[in-house]
Amino acid sequence: MTYTGQSLKRLEDPRLLTGQGAFLDDLTFPDMLYAAVLRSPHAHAAIRAIDTAAARHAPGVVAVITADDLEGAIEALPTRRETEAQELRPPVHPLLARGKVCYTGQPVAVIVAQERYLVRDALALIQVDYAPLPAVIDPLEALQAAAVHPELGTNIGLRLLTAGGDLEAAFAQAEHVVRQRYRVQRLAPAPLETRGVVAHYQPQDDLLTVWDSTQHPHEVRDQIATLLHRPEHSVRVVAPDVGGGFGEKGGMYSEELVIPYLAMRLGRPVKWVEERWENMLAFHGRGHTVDVEAAAQRDGTLLGLRVQIVADLGAYFLLSTPTVPILTSHRLAGPYKTPAMHVEVRGVITNKPPTGAYRGAGGPEAAFCLERTIDLIARDLQLDPAAVRRRNFIPPDAFPYETPTGLTYDSGQYEPTLDRALELSAYHHWRAQARQPGLPGAPRIGVGLATVVKGSGGRVPRLTDYARVIIEPSGQITVQTGLSPHGQGTATIFAQMVADALGVTPADVQVVHSDTAIVPMGGGTAASRGLIAGGTVLSLVLQEARQKLALIASHLLDCPVEDLCFQDRQVSSRHHPEQHVSFAQLATAAYNSARLPPGVALGLDFSRRNTLGTSPYAFATHVAVVEVSQETGAIRVLKYVAVHDAGRIMNPLLAAGQVHGGIAQGIGQALQEGMVYSPEGQPLTGTLLDYTLPRASTTPALTLDTLETLSPLTPMGAKGIGELPTLAAPVAIANAVMDALAPVGVRHIDTPLTPEKIWQALQGKEA
Repeated sequence: MTYTGQSLKRLEDPRLLTGQGAFLDDLTFPDMLYAAVLRSPHAHAAIRAIDTAAARHAPGVVAVITADDLEGAIEALPTRRETEAQELRPPVHPLLARGKVCYTGQPVAVIVAQERYLVRDALALIQVDYAPLPAVIDPLEALQAAAVHPELGTNIGLRLLTAGGDLEAAFAQAEHVVRQRYRVQRLAPAPLETRGVVAHYQPQDDLLTVWDSTQHPHEVRDQIATLLHRPEHSVRVVAPDVGGGFGEKGGMYSEELVIPYLAMRLGRPVKWVEERWENMLAFHGRGHTVDVEAAAQRDGTLLGLRVQIVADLGAYFLLSTPTVPILTSHRLAGPYKTPAMHVEVRGVITNKPPTGAYRGAGGPEAAFCLERTIDLIARDLQLDPAAVRRRNFIPPDAFPYETPTGLTYDSGQYEPTLDRALELSAYHHWRAQARQPGLPGAPRIGVGLATVVKGSGGRVPRLTDYARVIIEPSGQITVQTGLSPHGQGTATIFAQMVADALGVTPADVQVVHSDTAIVPMGGGTAASRGLIAGGTVLSLVLQEARQKLALIASHLLDCPVEDLCFQDRQVSSRHHPEQHVSFAQLATAAYNSARLPPGVALGLDFSRRNTLGTSPYAFATHVAVVEVSQETGAIRVLKYVAVHDAGRIMNPLLAAGQVHGGIAQGIGQALQEGMVYSPEGQPLTGTLLDYTLPRASTTPALTLDTLETLSPLTPMGAKGIGELPTLAAPVAIANAVMDALAPVGVRHIDTPLTPEKIWQALQGKEA
């Protein structure tokens, strides 16, 4: 393979780095209008009246709408009907608040004006008479509190039980039981580009075009067509360059329906781009409280896990809201051969923004609780954490392996990855250092491990995608993909795949995506599915293209198909290299019936859709070494090693970039990030002045490596890698910090592990 497996720089970058990117706010149209959203300042309040008169008469204002104006025009926001759940009670999710508001930041009204600054001025003129109500903020208190939505009769919006094996027998046989509660905090995805929508309706063609900073243009098209009662073919959705999504832009929000509605109603293009503070209050990830009981033998062998999850769903459901805690329940098995598991999920409604899929979608939540528990088992039994993990790994000859929670892992060799990470990190050296008594008050050293698995592509609907390959008579190749990438380097990897399959160069390939008028269907980008779903179907289409090209070349060169070589922009005979035809000549011949073999149709246009039956599972080991100040509680990462086994690595440079970003996000979760609310439901970390994101200065130097256990599920043998490090990084850091604090009696501290928390724990112990 000439290109696949090589570290090519991203073909997408020159355009972006030279300022030629086209992001949503770069779009302008003649006669464009600008929209802004009035949002609730209360977490819970009745709306007694809304007075929009002054705003309607403000300079430049074209329209002001509230929930009353949408009645009969747009249905409520959708959510996914999770059939796995034993109970599912999604509250009706109005596009604009009707009768009451249920979280700080909930949309109440929309103003449209001729200029961006005029619409912001007019927002202040809307008068809303609120009657504050008690807010339900703590998810555990929500279990017993009065229902946020009285019509549901309860705050439990989701209930699920996942179980397998004989749990009672496991605990009866156990020689040791670990019990611990973990709080995995809410996180704000904080993409560099906030959410935004531009809509333009052309009545002469009855065509509604929507530009949306989204991960799923085809799903947005389907939802707009359904909820605005339009034929699918009359809605076009385009995702321009997208400045980060992380799961937040995989949902469907009020603005994505209201802005198109207004564009049709007003007959002019309408643009809406949210402010940063709005983005911080629109959607969050994580937010799980998890109680774990683990049954183990004295040698660290896991016998069973009993887990109770209380998931903070927020006030309403978005598309992925009920999905994430369900995924968490499945993913708690990790890479271990735990014989018995019992996982109960209760998703509760609170007076906070909705939650949903964020960088790993249930995987980081599960991995954090499981990997902390493994470390506690090792600590209680005075065992090496690496040895406990090794003892419980699923052995290579057990694959495909079905977990007690119902997942099937396709392939894996976990010990070599662990061994490589221990070697690169000098694990045993640092463990010995951490056990040295040290001087009184000196910084303490800690070593943390995490070994995790992550499926790629989600469940079956997410494993379906589309690809088309068009070869022009000139030899230029266009790939259409149903993916909608936003920084993963999909165009580069797909160009590498095409180049190797057809014997051309990546420069001969153009990759087109993210426009529903060009690409008829697609699953977008989420769940590390790009190479798995999109790459698999492209590989199948390329096989078809190569077979047809080989038939034509065989006819032109009078050479058996099996003797043909596709390389260096030409096709030749392996045994007689002087017999060759350039790729461009071959493509030209495909459009000339006189030069085709009998029975071969004109043209080179190949397309198909494909569905994988299940997800491939990748594996990773991360090792973190930290230094904790006993004087200030400050944490410094001394060493960080991450080794990933994600099957065939198609482009090591791009894989390393994905891993680097995922680790940075994971360290942010471990040490800095978290949405904090007052008892009244006011966000205390609602801007970037208070919500601390990882920076270059807080991200340590990384030592990265990869191993390759091929997946039998994909033609390339590849598994997804993008979200895998987000599972391991938070808990590797947390385990390292808890290892450093173990000698002074600290057992567990919930993330983020701020210096204040560490200092308080140390002071409490000393007191």
